[in-house]
Amino acid sequence: MASAKRIKRRVLSELVAQNVELMRGSMPWKVRRGRRYLRVALRWAVAALVPAGLALPSYWVLSSPPTVVPVAARADRSPATPEGGSEAGAGAEAAPAPIAESLTSAPRPVDSAVFPLAVRRVVIDPGHGGPSPGTRTPAGVNEKDITLDIGLRLRRLLEADSFEVVMTRDSDVDVALQDRSRIANGAKADLFVSIHVNWIANQAVRGVETYYLGSTDDPILNQFAARENRGSGYSLTDMRDLLEGIFVGVRQQESRALAEAIQTSLLRSQRKINPSVVDRGVKTAPFIVLMNTDMPAVLAEVSCLSNEQEADLLAKPLYREFLAEAVFAGIRAYSDALENPELKRMS
Repeated sequence: MASAKRIKRRVLSELVAQNVELMRGSMPWKVRRGRRYLRVALRWAVAALVPAGLALPSYWVLSSPPTVVPVAARADRSPATPEGGSEAGAGAEAAPAPIAESLTSAPRPVDSAVFPLAVRRVVIDPGHGGPSPGTRTPAGVNEKDITLDIGLRLRRLLEADSFEVVMTRDSDVDVALQDRSRIANGAKADLFVSIHVNWIANQAVRGVETYYLGSTDDPILNQFAARENRGSGYSLTDMRDLLEGIFVGVRQQESRALAEAIQTSLLRSQRKINPSVVDRGVKTAPFIVLMNTDMPAVLAEVSCLSNEQEADLLAKPLYREFLAEAVFAGIRAYSDALENPELKRMS
């Protein structure tokens, strides 16, 4: 009962207070409290939504794939300069214009095939002679005798084929190396062929090799050339002219062609008798006897006295004739190719 009275008094008190506030022109306090709650809620909503609104555009930018703009398009987009060009073009250095290949390439050697010349005169140079025996077998077979015999046989074969032949020696005499080239130059020969017989350290080897003038990095070949160059007859003052004559383009080119023709013929012939004959190749070496000649010149090691079986064959005239025929066939093949450039290109 007392509680009901307290509730009636509180309700009555609130009604009186509201009436008083209405009479003063203000909102009842319950309405004001509701509005205050609404403003607080709006502030919280704004505080939560504004950061989210700022973050979304950044997310879209970062998550989108990059757009590739072609170089040409970027250049087109460069602002134009007053002169009509773009800023990019004006700021960059102009690329150097390519230099014509014809101005940078080294001059090419003349192809000797454009000169269809004939071989008419051949100088045959039998190696060593007189007190210079060359290599020598224990049985007493000398290189100088073998080379002279093959040279004389080669002369007969060449003359029978209408070649003119000049010998640097036709007997057992010593001829200085400078005199051998002098004889060839004085005769205005077309070819110079020096005949030698080899001595190979590995005496089991039977092989042939042919040289033309040039330098070599092989120390063994340099030692070999030094031995062959003894007694050249030249002095130190002649060395400059000799060295200047080593690399005379066309002469060296033709010397190599002659060396290849003789080497091929020697190898083909000897392998008919002994298929195991070694091709020791066409090589360059600074032999003085080849330096001062004015014409294509080669030095052919047509056989080797160091091999016992080969030395026995060299002691037989028929085998020396066989070797002379092989050298002749090489000279004939070179001469035919020189007179017929088309044949030379196909060889």
